[in-house]
Amino acid sequence: MSRPEPPTWNLTDLYRGINDPQIEADLQAALQRAEAFEKEHRGRLISGEPTVKELFETLRALEAIREGIDRVLSYAYLVFAADTQNPRHGALLQRVQERFSELQKHLLFFELEWTAVPEKRAREWIEAPELSEYRHFLESIGKWAPYRLSEAEEKILEEKSNTGVRAFQRLFDETINQIRFAVESEGEKKPLTEQEALALLYDPRRETRRAAAKGLTEGLERNAPLFTFIFNQIVADHASDDRLRRFPDPMAARNLSNEIDPAAVDALLASCEAYYGLVARYYRLKKKRLGLDLLYDYDRYAPLDMASEAISFQEAKEQVLSAFTDFSPKVAETASLFFEKQWIDAPVRPGKRGGAFSHGTVPSVHPYVFINYLGTPRDVMTLAHELGHGVHQWLSRRQNYFNFDTPLTTAETASVFAEMLVFHRLKGQERDPKRTLALLMEKLEESFATIFRQVVLCRFEQKAHAARRTEGELSPDRINQLWLSENRAMFGDSVTLTDDYRWWWMYISHFIHSPFYTYAYAFGHLLVLALYQKYLEERTVFVPKYLALLSAGGSQRPDRLIQETIGMDITTRDFWQGGLRFLEQMVEEAERLASGTSA
Repeated sequence: MSRPEPPTWNLTDLYRGINDPQIEADLQAALQRAEAFEKEHRGRLISGEPTVKELFETLRALEAIREGIDRVLSYAYLVFAADTQNPRHGALLQRVQERFSELQKHLLFFELEWTAVPEKRAREWIEAPELSEYRHFLESIGKWAPYRLSEAEEKILEEKSNTGVRAFQRLFDETINQIRFAVESEGEKKPLTEQEALALLYDPRRETRRAAAKGLTEGLERNAPLFTFIFNQIVADHASDDRLRRFPDPMAARNLSNEIDPAAVDALLASCEAYYGLVARYYRLKKKRLGLDLLYDYDRYAPLDMASEAISFQEAKEQVLSAFTDFSPKVAETASLFFEKQWIDAPVRPGKRGGAFSHGTVPSVHPYVFINYLGTPRDVMTLAHELGHGVHQWLSRRQNYFNFDTPLTTAETASVFAEMLVFHRLKGQERDPKRTLALLMEKLEESFATIFRQVVLCRFEQKAHAARRTEGELSPDRINQLWLSENRAMFGDSVTLTDDYRWWWMYISHFIHSPFYTYAYAFGHLLVLALYQKYLEERTVFVPKYLALLSAGGSQRPDRLIQETIGMDITTRDFWQGGLRFLEQMVEEAERLASGTSA
């Protein structure tokens, strides 16, 4: 009896299909409301005339307009991600983005006027009890004041972005998803998607991993001129933005949106780099366990547990929900909604975007989870990860539109915590020391990928953005050089990076869609290690605090929110050291288990 296929999502809670006339009706309504909003409210903030009640109603109206257009944007984005090869999906996304830019021209004045309000008057509004739910939003607008341009300039930048940076992002997505990577298997070459080729790097057979790496490299190198050009344009556009807005460095805008002090980011990155030796130490242990003289880049994810039977989606669902139930029935009940109501798109198929995400859409609807499920243990963790995001986004829907989304620094909290719950449940059930070791080492590799590799990606971006600004357009060889240099700093002599590996920066979509996103993964993972230790100490006492943290969404700065809900200070360097020491203890446990079991 064949196993049921992984589920595909049902987007009808947003729209019935790409031809749904409600899409155009909502776009028209949002534009009309935006025009009316501008006509009614332009100039009033500067004059200081609105009462607290009037400002509250103004913010409510702005919120409704933004949520209305974001609903359509969410649908267009999800449809395109599910099938990037359908030209009608790309056309819908482009049309909605253009309409968003048109609408935005009527709303830009509000934030610009707010930043020009005299500080005393702004503070009176911010501190009014009636505006408490908008306090964080209004304070956040003010922090962008030094980097705002004139209204005319802002309108031009918004409109040109559709034929600029957004166009290059779409081109990247469509190109990477159209490539078929020829991977040799049993004497014949099979055309695989990016996700299918990457999944083979986790295969227990070394020849399969080597073939997958070769096929991936050949596909990337064949498209190197285009990917290099796209990367250069994205980086150049970023530099242009920074110059126009007077940001002091390439990461400044990201740090501001993440609501984190640049010094704290520097401390995080430096703390992780100081522990690069732990990564090399681990991979030397893995090389020994695998019985290899040299551990090549395509060997890094070789499984130690040689069981290769695919895990059905149903089994993955049960593993994840059981772990969630052990922690909190409320978390499990929330996660169950995604399965019951078809809020998950899981199968791998041609044209589907690679990777995984959970999209929160808007507070009046619900999140959708997107993964590429192939039945590996790693896919089970990915399912847990994205459902963690989904639970977070669902719980934060009680916040208003401006507060329900979180900065990237805390966006990864629930996702990584969900993975920890599944890992510790599986580890607690295991009685075979060899399988326990395999499970532990698999978790360490995932942690290294989420912490240290993301630091490497961030450092690579820093070097690439700096080089682009001083050297001009970068050649593939120059970018390859920067990529290998940062990776070698982490691996040392523990992993032998092949010549092919120099091309592998090309498939990482974060460089194209969200420059300097990646350090947020390290932030989130180390934060979770600290939170998880607190959970192990407090158990049931911790659960309501954690749910309060998730439910708060982005209603406060991350440091204040974590201090108030959990009672932890994340601003100290010792905080990061605690998480890194926890990882070191996991490596020590792996070494002890390895010494007591044969490879």
